[in-house]
Amino acid sequence: MTDLFAARSQMAMSLGFHILFAAVGVGMPLLMVIAEGLWLRTGDPLYKALCHRWAKGTAILFAVGAVSGTALSFELGLLWPEFMELAGPIIGMPFSLEGFAFFSEAIFLGIWLYGWDKVSPRAHWAAGWAVAASGALSGAFVVCANAWMNDPQGFTLVDGVVTELRPFEAMFNPSSGPQALHMTLAAYSALGFVVAGVHAWALLKRPGHPLHRRAFMIALAVGGVAAILQPLSGHHSAQHIAERQPVKLAAAEAHWETGPRAPALVGGWADEDAEVTRYALEIPALLSIMSFNDPDAVVMGLKDVPREDRPPVAVTHLAFDVMVGAGTLMAGVAALAGLFAWRRRDLLHHPRFYQLVVFAAPMGLIAIEAGWVVTEVGRQPWIIRGVMRTADAVTPMPQLQVPFMVFTALYVVLGLVVVRLLQRQVFATVEGDGLDAGSQEEAPHA
Repeated sequence: MTDLFAARSQMAMSLGFHILFAAVGVGMPLLMVIAEGLWLRTGDPLYKALCHRWAKGTAILFAVGAVSGTALSFELGLLWPEFMELAGPIIGMPFSLEGFAFFSEAIFLGIWLYGWDKVSPRAHWAAGWAVAASGALSGAFVVCANAWMNDPQGFTLVDGVVTELRPFEAMFNPSSGPQALHMTLAAYSALGFVVAGVHAWALLKRPGHPLHRRAFMIALAVGGVAAILQPLSGHHSAQHIAERQPVKLAAAEAHWETGPRAPALVGGWADEDAEVTRYALEIPALLSIMSFNDPDAVVMGLKDVPREDRPPVAVTHLAFDVMVGAGTLMAGVAALAGLFAWRRRDLLHHPRFYQLVVFAAPMGLIAIEAGWVVTEVGRQPWIIRGVMRTADAVTPMPQLQVPFMVFTALYVVLGLVVVRLLQRQVFATVEGDGLDAGSQEEAPHA
């Protein structure tokens, strides 16, 4: 294992682990404040009980996410010192704002968890909205920093030294808006479907359970709306990438030949040596339409890019197909749910539909992981596109295999702890509670 490969593997593992908890921090607060708002509006104690139920899992996942996020921030400085030396002053502002948003989220989450009997109901609900807003902003600020790596601007580089720093221009680069929107919708759709899947599974075991029915409808509404909006955001992002990062688009689509009426390839395996994509379903002119709204538009192919400047095409294309496939499945389930709701049929509570939602539940998390593979691997061999190569940014420290194994062990332990805590605090009550329409739960003491 080379040092570069070890460093990249460690960052990939850390980011892949942490991003799931980051999505929880964005998505779950919205579900909780909706449930609390329904309690304030209707007085139905089941909605308050649902808030307490969801808070247990959120508190656990938030704590573990804080640990994994701290480890990730240390890794940036330890593994990529050359990158941080150059980029630190430029993207310091979004990282600082992310820290501010995170601490704001933690403070208001504390008020929300422990303030049920200490502040007025309206003030408590307002604290919940502050948690939801802080979580969304925290994710958006981090994405702005990543977007700068894909689309660097806001500085002048003279002999390798950053001059004329323009932090607002760097933070609000052309890629920040599309990426932040796409990631935020991904978090809402992923968490909505995961939570809907958990309660659908409970309803298969205990049909008609009133708390699980309410939870299922709230989560499916949030996840479904986000899942339907996500393809629109994805189309906007694809057009932006076609204009600003054509090499990444070509790798994601495994597109080799520059020319008009470029086909979109579904599936297949990119043979990088032969520069062909085998076994793919080819849809004529679709890539040109998706990229530029014109079937005759010219789309750049990978053959126009030197081999040393191409990303790993096979990995990028596979991850892109997984992301699109998982997102399409979720959007289809959401559209079906919308059709059932529009026709006022009770098929939303049919066991077959519950089974479909359970099957779709992990797709959002899979799509998030695959999407970040496309974002990061598709930018290679650059850590800052067009400015600094990944190989030039890695630490000179030898034997990176050792910290890789240590951090792997850390994340395995954290993962096992999370599973065990969720099993005891959340899933056990899903299976065995005797909650009825007139009962309430106490606020969690996490």
